[in-house]
Amino acid sequence: MTRSGRAADGDRTPSAAGAAVGRRIGIGLMYGLWKPRVLGAWRVPATGPVILAVNHTHGLDGPMVMGTAPRPVHFLIKKEAFVGPLDPFLHGIGQLKVDRSGTDRKAVTDALTVLKNDGVLGIFPEGTRGEGNFASLRAGLAYFAVRSGAPVVPVAVLGSAERRSRAVKAVPPLRSRVDVVFGEAFAAGDGSGRRTRTALDAATTRIQERLTAHLAQARRLTGH
Repeated sequence: MTRSGRAADGDRTPSAAGAAVGRRIGIGLMYGLWKPRVLGAWRVPATGPVILAVNHTHGLDGPMVMGTAPRPVHFLIKKEAFVGPLDPFLHGIGQLKVDRSGTDRKAVTDALTVLKNDGVLGIFPEGTRGEGNFASLRAGLAYFAVRSGAPVVPVAVLGSAERRSRAVKAVPPLRSRVDVVFGEAFAAGDGSGRRTRTALDAATTRIQERLTAHLAQARRLTGH
C-alpha cells in the first residue's frame, strides 16, 4: 500500500465488480446522451472468456461499447488517459492501464487475468485512434487470443466520428445515432496452441481478414 492508503498500480487487480459498475454507468451515459443502435449483441458468448476487437475512430468508442455490450468489459486503455481523478475512476470500474511505448508486463498480466477469470477483454487492435478500418493491427490481440484460447468478437462502432456537436466539438451531436455492430465469434489460432512468431503472425493475418470483412458488412448493414 502507498502512504495514502491506496493500492499502488502494481497491487491492483482487474475488478469484475468494478467493470459491472462501469457497464451500468456506460448504459446510463450512452443511452442518455446519444441513440445507440446495437446489432448482433447476441453473438457475444454469454459465458467464458471473450475478446472484443473494436475499431477506433473516436474517444467515445470505448464507453459506447461498455454501455452496449451484453457483458461488462475490461478495456486496455492508454496510460495517458489515467490522469487526475480519472486514474482512480478508471481503475475502479475495472479498466486496464497500458503503456504503449513498449511491452507493458503489468498490462499483459492484467489482460490475461481477465480472460483466465472468464471475463471480457476489450481491445483496440490498431493500437491508437485513426481511420478505424483495421488496416494496421498490432500483435497484442493475436497474443492474447492464442495464449488464452478466448474467441474474438469483432465490433464496429460507426457514426461516432462522422459529425461533431455544435456545443461540444469533441463529441457527436447529442441524441444522434451511433451504430454498434457485433460480429461472429471466431478462434484466432490454428488450434495448435503454438505461440511462435510464425504462429502469431498467422493469427494476426487471420484476425485482420475477419475484422476487415466484418467492418465492410457492418457498413453495408448500417449505411455508413
